[in-house]
Amino acid sequence: MKESLKILVFLIMAQFAAVASFQVQAQAKKKDKTETVKYWVSMSCANCQAKVEKNIPFEKGVKGLETDLATKTVTIKYQPAKTSPEKLEKAIQKLGFKTEIIKEEEAKK
Repeated sequence: MKESLKILVFLIMAQFAAVASFQVQAQAKKKDKTETVKYWVSMSCANCQAKVEKNIPFEKGVKGLETDLATKTVTIKYQPAKTSPEKLEKAIQKLGFKTEIIKEEEAKK
């Protein structure tokens, strides 16, 4: 009887360990997942571009940033678990710029 109880306890503990390990792996994958959003930004000069490039990379969840002054666009790679396109847009607006999210289908045109 004692042996079967030990085996049962061991199996239950092994199951809890497997579930915990799976949850940690799932959280790590979610944390590493990135998405991309593109904005039209009312940048009119190199100083405007530099202002965006200097400040936005420090926003929580930002993993990459590309600016294009000629097309007045800012493309941001971010972690959706830490931020959202709306929060990033507000961060750009706090710098004094007007913004508009460019939808994926519009970007392909």
